[in-house]
Amino acid sequence: MSLLIGDTAPDFEADTTEGRIRFHEWAGDDWVVFFSHPADFTPVCTTELGYTARLKGEFARRGAKALVISVDTVEDHKRWIADIEETQGAHVEFPIIADPARKVATLYNMIHPNADPKVTVRAVYVIDPNKKIRASIIYPPSAGRNFDEVLRLIDSLQLTDGHKVATPVNWTDGEDVIIVPSLTDPDEIARLFPKGHTVIKPYLRFTPQPNK
Repeated sequence: MSLLIGDTAPDFEADTTEGRIRFHEWAGDDWVVFFSHPADFTPVCTTELGYTARLKGEFARRGAKALVISVDTVEDHKRWIADIEETQGAHVEFPIIADPARKVATLYNMIHPNADPKVTVRAVYVIDPNKKIRASIIYPPSAGRNFDEVLRLIDSLQLTDGHKVATPVNWTDGEDVIIVPSLTDPDEIARLFPKGHTVIKPYLRFTPQPNK
C-alpha cells in the first residue's frame, strides 16, 4: 500500500511497550511522528531513540508525540529500552510497537523488499490531528535520521496551516517567510502582514514570520 500526503493514516491495533493501543484513539488531538526502525539492539537506532526521548519537551511544545515501530517483540523492546536509557542518558516515554508479523509495517509501506525484506526501512510519517498524513520521509537502514529536521517540518506545517505563507529553503522558526503566490490583493496583504513585506519578484515576496 502506498500512502500519500493528504491520505488518512490507516488505523490499527497493536501491542506496544505501554500496552495495547488503537492508533487513532491513542493519537487523539495531537500531531504524531510515527517512525520505524530496522531492529532492536542496533547502534543507529539506539542513538535515534535516545535523541527522540530527549526531545520530549520539544514535541510537547508543538502538541506532538512520537510513536515507534519495529518487527521485534515487546519483550525485546523493553530489554532494549534499558540499553537506550543507559547509553543515551534519556528516559524513553513513548510507545514502541511490536510488529513481528509485519502487519502494521506492511500497512504503512515500511518494508522495502529490494532494501531488506526482513526489516523496516527508516520511514517517518508526520500525521496531523485530523489523522491526515502531512509528510513522509524514507531513509535507508544505514543512515540515521535528523530529528531536528522533523521538528522544523512540524513548525513549518503548523505555521503554514494558520497563515497564508510558505517557508523558504533552510527556514527555521523565527525567520522570514514567503507570502503565497495566490494572495494578490494589496489590501488583504497589508491586513494579513502588518509588519510589511519585501518584493523580490511578483511571485517572491518575503515577510517577517506572522506569528512572532
